[in-house]
Amino acid sequence: MFGYLQKLQISIFLYLFLCISANAQTKVNIEGTVRDINNVPLPKVSVLLNKSQTAFTDENGHYIFSNLPEGVEYTIRFTHTGFEPLQQKVKGNRLDVTLVPASSQLQTVEITGRTEKGYKNTASFIGTKTATPLKDVPQSISYVTKELMQDQASVRMGDVVKNFSGVNQFTFYDDITIRGFRINGGSTTQLLNGLRTFTGFWKQPMVNYLERVEVIKGPASALFGNASPGGTINRVTKKPLEEARKSLSFTMGSFNNNRVLADFTGPLNDEKTILYRLNIGYENTESFRDLQFDKNLVIAPSVSFLPTEKTRINFDAVYNKSNSRLDRGQSVLYNGDLYSTPISRSLSATNDYLNEETYTVTASLNHQFSSRLAFNLAYLRTGYTEDLLEHRSANAYAVDSSGTPIPNLVARQSFIRKKNPSSDNASAYLTYSVETGKISHKLVGGYDYATSKLPPGASQLTASNYQLKAGGAAAYNPAKAANYVFYNYTTPDGKVISIPKPNVSSFDITKNDNKLEDPSKYTYVVQNSAVLPSFSSISGIYLQDQISIGNLKLLLGGRYESYTDKPNYRTDSVKKVTQHTFLPRLGVVYSINRNINVYGMYTKGYNPQDAAVQTNPLSGGPFDPITSQLWEGGLKTEWLNGNVTANAAVYHIVQTNTLYNANEPGNPDKMIQIGEETSKGVELDVTGRITDNWDLTLAYAFNDATISKSGKSDSALVGRQKPNAPKHQGNIWTKYTIPSGPVKGLGVGAGANFVTERNVSLNTKQTLPGYVLVNAAAYYQVNKVRLQVNFNNVTNKTYWVGGYDYIRLFPGAPRSWQATISYTF
Repeated sequence: MFGYLQKLQISIFLYLFLCISANAQTKVNIEGTVRDINNVPLPKVSVLLNKSQTAFTDENGHYIFSNLPEGVEYTIRFTHTGFEPLQQKVKGNRLDVTLVPASSQLQTVEITGRTEKGYKNTASFIGTKTATPLKDVPQSISYVTKELMQDQASVRMGDVVKNFSGVNQFTFYDDITIRGFRINGGSTTQLLNGLRTFTGFWKQPMVNYLERVEVIKGPASALFGNASPGGTINRVTKKPLEEARKSLSFTMGSFNNNRVLADFTGPLNDEKTILYRLNIGYENTESFRDLQFDKNLVIAPSVSFLPTEKTRINFDAVYNKSNSRLDRGQSVLYNGDLYSTPISRSLSATNDYLNEETYTVTASLNHQFSSRLAFNLAYLRTGYTEDLLEHRSANAYAVDSSGTPIPNLVARQSFIRKKNPSSDNASAYLTYSVETGKISHKLVGGYDYATSKLPPGASQLTASNYQLKAGGAAAYNPAKAANYVFYNYTTPDGKVISIPKPNVSSFDITKNDNKLEDPSKYTYVVQNSAVLPSFSSISGIYLQDQISIGNLKLLLGGRYESYTDKPNYRTDSVKKVTQHTFLPRLGVVYSINRNINVYGMYTKGYNPQDAAVQTNPLSGGPFDPITSQLWEGGLKTEWLNGNVTANAAVYHIVQTNTLYNANEPGNPDKMIQIGEETSKGVELDVTGRITDNWDLTLAYAFNDATISKSGKSDSALVGRQKPNAPKHQGNIWTKYTIPSGPVKGLGVGAGANFVTERNVSLNTKQTLPGYVLVNAAAYYQVNKVRLQVNFNNVTNKTYWVGGYDYIRLFPGAPRSWQATISYTF
């Protein structure tokens, strides 16, 4: 009995000892906060510790695991509906993470609004026609979000493009270069919500209805058809949100600038199956340029219908009405002194006008047959009406009796033009996801068809040249001076000389002498191939496979494209020209780790020459089609828990058969075909949120874009940098908001952008100087009211955004300010 009791005592002692020893072992807690990409705490996130313990975040996104043995290696996995799962090892006692939206949960097309806030955007549909994270797209894509546009008080596309690496204004119209290659709003190679459209070229549209602006660098032909080899701009409109939100803003500023904007969105029923958004903008502003003004009205409604979880329907419309004058730029003295006339000097007449109306209507459908298979159908209609009277330079200086240019007198011409082009784009495609063993595929197959047409009825009257004694007008020929009407002109030094009398009065650029002109006295000719009836269409069948094998992702794609042109459309002399081509696209992305992806890309582009140029007997055609190739590689990285992206790209583009103006005196329509152009360079983009209250965007580009091989008549241009394409260009913008204290809500923003020297497009000897512009802003948020003041070109730098030659220069605005008050409710 005693032995039994002794053994029992020993057992109890050992048990107590082990318990005490166990309790004496050091315990630790592991905790943290889970947030989304907008820095908003996420509740109800499932948090799994070493595949054994589970916790959930509270309403503040906080989780905690208590009383854990010290010295053990822990791995935590975070999962939440609609977000990518995330697994990380714990270093220390705290782990804060940011979850990003799951690509599988993202819309196949953009039907409802983007929930991200800030300068960073995570996913895009432009690169692959699927909701692919930007870091997994093997091609450079730059973007500007609506938040950055708001902070910089951006009004037009010219205000936006300065934030893109490798993008520069060509003129101050809707007209830019990307990696040295020009695109403009008059072409149908721009995209609106991923569909082909145009903007009319002359006036840059307002951007208040845009969610973001994207640029896919290099040819995007394999998905969207013919486009510039430098890149393609995609404007993404604001879509309805599931939460009710309304905002109003009022702006006033320099040059009698007045602007009112409204943005209303939310559900139309309790089930939130019908959502709406309405953006309205009105602007009435003058300009630093003489006689220039803009009156703009934008109405942009959007409705999303979500009848089931598998079916989404969207309707978008944008109506833009603009009343203004067409500004053809600044002219300087014949001696070439850029500062010989003020940048405010224009050649317009007081009774000139430009009235434009543009509308776009988009309808789209997305249906999920299953979690793997989806169908997308979209249609976009664009219409444009132009009504123009203008007085502008005749691309030359007025001449004396011997034909010698008069340095201060610019020859003018007058246009009266009416036209109403339109375009249609229909797109249908299927997406299908499938796994074959350890290999996953995301397939896209589709067909699209786009047309662009200018119907009969478009016309232009042109008045130019010098008056003939026998009536009419003609280019001046000194050898036949007796045939022309002459008049007495007093030179700036007081000398009276007899010179040929112009059909349209010349303009003395040393005087501020804009006045009413009488167009009924001019002799007109009906000309210009740009208003001849035309029809063009493209159609393409494409197939793409995004293959994932562990850390490796491959993109294989191809498109068979058909082009049809019908010059003299719907007339007795109509012609039909058809061309075909195959466009491959190959890309690879490798994830070195969760922060760094490396990628490479090869793709081809193809552009038939414009039918109006091909059929113009003065152009010197016919011309071969334009072909291009892109090789690109780079890094796409994410830092600070995914809040900041830093991307770098190296590229090489080769294009053949580009048309340049021949600069032949007396024949402005004459063109020459370039043998080969090469654009190569490096780009760097950094975007995101450094801390909760500090946002940053930074870009730099080196672009060596030259004519590399000569054709039949362009050998003198070999090695010359392409027009309005700086070799170096960059920008930085940062904003910081004070988070607490007596001045909570006060913020400051500052930035700068620069470009180096550029060549003009119609003169091989003239250049534009580089410049650096400094901009700043101040913000103050009080509850639902936001006050904002922006200062642009703080140092009052004189600069030019682009130019054709020294007769048509496009100066940038001097120092200016804007003050905005916004109310959100």
